[in-house]
Amino acid sequence: MANTDDIRITGAREHNLRDLTLNIPKGKITVFTGVSGSGKSSIVFDTVAVESQRQLNETFTWFVRNRLPKYERPKADTIDRLSPAIVVDQRPIGGSARSTVGTMTDIYSILRVLYSRVGRPSAGEATVYSFNDPAGMCPECDGLGRTFRLDLDRLVDTSKSLNGGAILFPPMAVGTVAWQYYAESGLFDPDLPLRDFPADKWELFLYGKGFTVKRRSANATYNNTYWGLAENFDRLYLKRDLSSLSDKTRETVRRFVTEGVCPECGGARLNKAALATRVAGLGIAEMAALEVGELITVLAGIDDPVGTPIATRAVSALRRIEDIGLGYLSLDRETPSLSGGEGQRLKTVRHLGSSLTGMTYIFDEPSIGLHPRDVHRLNDLLRRLRDKGNTVLVVEHDRDVITTADHVIDMGPGAGTHGGEIVFEGTVEALAEADTPTGRGLRRPPSVKDGVRRGRGRLDVPASRLHNLKGVGTTIPEGVLTVVTGVAGSGKSSLVSGVFAAAHPAAIIVDQSSIGISARSTPATYIGAMDRIRKVFADEHGVKPGMFSFNSAGACPECGGRGEIYTDLAFMDPVRTTCEACGGRRFNDEVLAMTVRGKSIADVLDMTAEEAAGFVEGLPGAKAMSRGFGALVEVGLSYVSLGQSVSTLSGGERQRLKLATRLREDGAIYVLDEPTTGLHMSDVDGLVGLLDRLVDDGNTVVVIEHNLDVIARADWIVDLGPDGGRRGGEIVFTGTPRELLSAEGSVTGECLRAAVG
Repeated sequence: MANTDDIRITGAREHNLRDLTLNIPKGKITVFTGVSGSGKSSIVFDTVAVESQRQLNETFTWFVRNRLPKYERPKADTIDRLSPAIVVDQRPIGGSARSTVGTMTDIYSILRVLYSRVGRPSAGEATVYSFNDPAGMCPECDGLGRTFRLDLDRLVDTSKSLNGGAILFPPMAVGTVAWQYYAESGLFDPDLPLRDFPADKWELFLYGKGFTVKRRSANATYNNTYWGLAENFDRLYLKRDLSSLSDKTRETVRRFVTEGVCPECGGARLNKAALATRVAGLGIAEMAALEVGELITVLAGIDDPVGTPIATRAVSALRRIEDIGLGYLSLDRETPSLSGGEGQRLKTVRHLGSSLTGMTYIFDEPSIGLHPRDVHRLNDLLRRLRDKGNTVLVVEHDRDVITTADHVIDMGPGAGTHGGEIVFEGTVEALAEADTPTGRGLRRPPSVKDGVRRGRGRLDVPASRLHNLKGVGTTIPEGVLTVVTGVAGSGKSSLVSGVFAAAHPAAIIVDQSSIGISARSTPATYIGAMDRIRKVFADEHGVKPGMFSFNSAGACPECGGRGEIYTDLAFMDPVRTTCEACGGRRFNDEVLAMTVRGKSIADVLDMTAEEAAGFVEGLPGAKAMSRGFGALVEVGLSYVSLGQSVSTLSGGERQRLKLATRLREDGAIYVLDEPTTGLHMSDVDGLVGLLDRLVDDGNTVVVIEHNLDVIARADWIVDLGPDGGRRGGEIVFTGTPRELLSAEGSVTGECLRAAVG
């Protein structure tokens, strides 16, 4: 029977939800389960979280509301008895190279206070110990710890003239505005090879400044400040944080510079006065470089009437980081380098120190990146939030996280149009008896593979000390499925994505990084089906294919083909609202009126891969399109619509989308980084089946993974440890899954034995 204080939702219709009515108990841990695309996120994030934030914003005055994000009301009849929601999601923390674990958690700020109060010799106030403040930053690298120097040999070809393309940097190439400053300034002979420039002209060309030159355009003449080529490059690109540039520009710039540790501060970021100060025999940069566990020991040993209370406060925050399994991190670790799972758990640390109660905390697969050994730490964290008087909602696939729930809501029965229903509500014990994909998954332990493949050869992994690796190397069997595992921070990614990938540059790396294409890109464009779909519509109506592109002639004029109005709120998350003119369909009315088989181009983009395969059957180009649609289904993306923005996909979904385009390359080496991210237990079966097919087709597959179902079904295991950070970096086991069961000193082996029973 529902409690009168429960969160009550009626008629929920967001995305694929089918007019749902449900109660979510307050003051409890409720875990939402179900196959990928079943509707979990549509309830938790797009309905509960959005409406909570929308109603909270409405309590402010209009003056304040105009400066806050604006949320659309979710599609539901009623959403009652909400409490303020705090969303802890998987979105990368991001930030620039100036953002570190220490600055993000504010623990570095506590250290700065400690050094300013009790450090000797003192350099002054707390700001002097900040690498983001002019008072404390190293003057050579401006607090970045790295220097980027222009490589002139890469920038110019001295055998060529300015008119002949001597400047090799694309933004300053022939015909650009920047090129005009030199070639059309009258200062230099534009047809003379650079190597023939007199010494004074060469100096002026590279380093001159402090005067104006005329630049002519088709309609006017402009007076521009002159900057020599090297000075200009330095000013525009190197005297700023490279991470502030767009991805494309940053990658272009990196081709023309050499990067190294700052010679002035040795990578410590601070000036000499700040680095000279000592507390407990260590400088502040040395403290920030310690792993969290080591730093706790140092700070706990401080015995000083002024320093002890400050150090105790830092220790309390550091213990929270250690408690959630991130004790291997250091405060100087840059936040852009953190995985989604690490970032999500660090965000949670902030809330554990809060005295707020009666909140709703919402987590998106918080077990991502966690080894099975450490999941109990996450469960302890969730229970602590609940026991403080809060409601905890978790979207999760992990068996061990599901078992910590007070209440479970299982979505299904399938994905996309086959989902959107509640197939079970109740306790974990009752779910384990239910006839749902989740219930069946809970009843089935991992099954260890006996008939393993034997490699047809060996691929060397050279001994390395990259990051925390302790001079270890190994060999990977060729032509089999190898899983590289180990606790978080043990060195898996360093060994595989770093050392192995460098030794085998032809390997196909399929990771969870951004795809690096336009925010307007969709699965249909990524698999190459969009051009064929447009041609079908164009041929049917005798118009140009561009009419059926929301990036071209067919775009809605109001939203420019986005389907939504995007509002950038600078330091806050951007807000997207559905375009009222096209109703989110992205095309103008003329295009939407043109149909094929009764469907508009927008209708087709709303289809899943399975639906689209049926729609195009018998049409020109159907075979090629169906091949692409089949690849999406094969990698577990059957529920994703063809027109969904790639930017909205999770890291695991992006990885599987990349894989969909590389499935037919026989004899290749595939490297995948935690491909089970975001996959339901039943979907993992499909993924392992796909990996097996890749191997059977003659490929070598290497997977970084924690999932015990994948580990149990590998041909070969490489287990790193014994722990994370400095206590990791060793290979503790190599062999088959059956041999791993009896291995001593392997945490993964212990977890596999416990799971198999």
